[in-house]
Amino acid sequence: MSLGPGKAFRKGITLIDAINYFSHEPTAEAWFIEKRWPDGIRCPRCDSDSVHERKSRKPMPFLCRDCRRDFSVKTDTVMQGSNLPLSKWAIAFYQVSTNLKGVSSMKLHRDLGITQKAAWHMLHRIREAWDNGKDKFGGPVEVDEHYVGGKSTNIHATKKRRMEKVGTAYSKFPVVGMKDRATNQVKAEVVETTDKPTLQGFVHRNTEPTTLVYTDEASAYVGMRRQHETVRHSVGEYVRNQAHTNGLESFWSMLRRGHIGTYHKLSVKHLHRYIREFSGRHNDRPLDTAAQLSKLACGVVGRRLRYSDLIGRPIPSETQLEMRL
Repeated sequence: MSLGPGKAFRKGITLIDAINYFSHEPTAEAWFIEKRWPDGIRCPRCDSDSVHERKSRKPMPFLCRDCRRDFSVKTDTVMQGSNLPLSKWAIAFYQVSTNLKGVSSMKLHRDLGITQKAAWHMLHRIREAWDNGKDKFGGPVEVDEHYVGGKSTNIHATKKRRMEKVGTAYSKFPVVGMKDRATNQVKAEVVETTDKPTLQGFVHRNTEPTTLVYTDEASAYVGMRRQHETVRHSVGEYVRNQAHTNGLESFWSMLRRGHIGTYHKLSVKHLHRYIREFSGRHNDRPLDTAAQLSKLACGVVGRRLRYSDLIGRPIPSETQLEMRL
């Protein structure tokens, strides 16, 4: 174990140690089992602890004696239906957790020796494991919007013609975010518009009634049912006493660097998953690397993301954009 750069108080895990530990498939399986069932293996369907472990491990390693169903540690998780070994899943968890600006599917495909298509699906499945959290922030909090997408000048002429009826505002897609100064935790979500009901609704859902909220001077925040202070970015005011949104700006900066440097383009269809990834990784940064991996391993339970679901829903024509920077 080694100290994590930038977070000297937490313990990291070197890449060599991670590969040495997880490269052995039985070890990787035992790690997943320990994280999912710390008190002993239970049936994911009927929750019975009367479980038989097959020596042949076929067709699946475990059989529930009560409901007579086969299962494995992948059952009822985002890994269900995947033919990839658990050792590769564990190393992917490590890669995604420890790279602050994310990991591209091309890099994961090369590192794990799997196809780019499988790596792309794997990354989106892992993003499902992060939880944005349901607890309300006590504050003080900073609230701001960010726009994801390329410049309108870079849009191909054929796409520009399709956008003539809706205007260039669709070239970027809004994300609203909130950072709690007391806990350093972040919440963020993709929104359709940045009007008053949308932004104030986001604030009211995620803060306590007594929370002090700091924003810029956008008119959409005027009149919300919270203590409220603003800074006027339009006239060059970015800090006034405790009023600023600089903490949240650092989060947007990390998202922007991941967009430009790692992914290069973000589809609006999957944008909410990328936002979930960056929010979750930011919130888990104070944890030791081992704790980050354990949290991800627990987060995959009860969630599914089939490839057909990932690609099957059509996008409305006016938002069918994957903006290139």
